[in-house]
Amino acid sequence: MGVTAVLMLPLLLLGISGLLFIYQEVSRLWSKSVVQNKVVVITDAISGLGKECARVFHTGGARLVLCGKNWERLQSLYDALISVADPSKTFTPKLVLLDLSDISCVQDVAKEVLDCYGCVDILINNASVKVKGPAHKISLELDKKIMDANYFGPIILTKALLPNMISRRTGQIVLVNNIQGKLGIPFRTAYAASKHAALGFFDCLRAEVEEYDVVVSTVSPTFIRSYHVDPGQGNWEASIWKFFFRKLTYGAHPVDVAEEVMRTVRRKKQEVFLANPIPKAAVYVRTLFPELFFAVVACGVKEKLSVPEEG
Repeated sequence: MGVTAVLMLPLLLLGISGLLFIYQEVSRLWSKSVVQNKVVVITDAISGLGKECARVFHTGGARLVLCGKNWERLQSLYDALISVADPSKTFTPKLVLLDLSDISCVQDVAKEVLDCYGCVDILINNASVKVKGPAHKISLELDKKIMDANYFGPIILTKALLPNMISRRTGQIVLVNNIQGKLGIPFRTAYAASKHAALGFFDCLRAEVEEYDVVVSTVSPTFIRSYHVDPGQGNWEASIWKFFFRKLTYGAHPVDVAEEVMRTVRRKKQEVFLANPIPKAAVYVRTLFPELFFAVVACGVKEKLSVPEEG
């Protein structure tokens, strides 16, 4: 009996591997069919995540409208996509110059976006500006700039494109947000405030547009790290606070987030929380045991202020 079990184990593992491979291939093909010929608008397409989303959706046969605030970098992205694309299966991306922090021009740019194909099927709100520092040292001007880029810019663009989706009774809006839309982290007051505001807006919008068959999705990773930067080792585990925030700031790779955005579009998910267990636990602790969460955060701030920072 034991020998038979040992012989069957490799076959069982091989069978499971085969089923997983088949599932992944079916999912990949399904993803392509879902976005094929769809008009997909990606903001801040020149960022790490924006580039990966452009790659994933372009490969899937979407008609891309790539938005960014630097024309040369948009052109470089365009060249990179075209160089590896199959012209018979993909569409040539269209480029639109857009700086979401300049809210005075967003409405006009939205018209330019609609003029590209006459409609928008999927809007991926990806742009984000970060700032870190004590609240009393962040100027009100910088607070406003963060709110413009992370909140007012995306909602102005969304409001401008939404009537087109409502009139056609189809569409999907994806907000790439952050864990800080769920809980606040010290020394990131402006950024957390903008992410809370954005999440609140799109949560409300989801209920408003459901009757028009417009889907609103939010994807909230911890942080989106750069391609080649991994967390340093250091001695973070010296305290619970440092262990917690080291886990919190691991972040997700742009490739992983882009693939999750594609899955979110394919499955029409309403909310996705992309994080390892430590940040997920923090969100639940913040909700169920707020006093405990506040105490841990406060201890961490005291510890940080009592230890001089290098440099």
